[in-house]
Amino acid sequence: MRRTIRPVLGAALAVGLLAGCGSGGAAKAAPSPSRTAATYGCLSQTEADKGSFGLPSSGVERDAYFRDSDAGHATTAVVFSHQNGGSLCDWYPYLAAFTKAGYAVLPFTSQGEVPEDIHSAEEYLKGKGVTTVALVGASKGGTASLVAGSRPGVLPVPAVVSLSGPEQFGDFDGVKAVTASKAAEFFAAEEYDQPFADNAGSLHRQAVSPAKQVKLYSGANHGALLLRDGALPDVLAFLAKYAPVS
Repeated sequence: MRRTIRPVLGAALAVGLLAGCGSGGAAKAAPSPSRTAATYGCLSQTEADKGSFGLPSSGVERDAYFRDSDAGHATTAVVFSHQNGGSLCDWYPYLAAFTKAGYAVLPFTSQGEVPEDIHSAEEYLKGKGVTTVALVGASKGGTASLVAGSRPGVLPVPAVVSLSGPEQFGDFDGVKAVTASKAAEFFAAEEYDQPFADNAGSLHRQAVSPAKQVKLYSGANHGALLLRDGALPDVLAFLAKYAPVS
């Protein structure tokens, strides 16, 4: 049986080699299927194809999304950090307002060391031609943004916005951050969202920044929802003053 099979296999192999060499040289491999970019449950596929990426940070990749300003080639960007249990999609309804105002935007989904993730985002944005970064965070992300803004980073951070940020979240010490940072800081919460409304006032009082603001909005919503409830124009005005687009 073996003496019969070997010649047949040899003949088949020879035919295959001849087919591969005929009329044009080596046979072309079939193209591999393209990978579909992640929509994260909120982006359109077109948006995902253009801006979804994995943000390397702390040895892993974070879900992230980059969108340039409407005018293009933005040199000032806003990095968005979500609240505990949230995701980058928390910010999606408001991104267009920032890109229309001339900012590039980068929301990401954090898993742990948020200040390190923010600095990784700065590194990515530097590669996109961004020279200045403003930070906007909700709750946990607000406190983490204050911490990141108080530390030396890859890019200058002239302005930080904390929406419903507590004084402390785990290892993120907001009080220590605001007593060290000179960045302009905007603290906000909704008046019936306690203890976060009190925390906003306390952080504002303890902040040493010469450019600090605090505002309480009507309601009891939390984090990114403040942008829906009246904070969006105030945040844009704050950034226009302290982290203007060029």
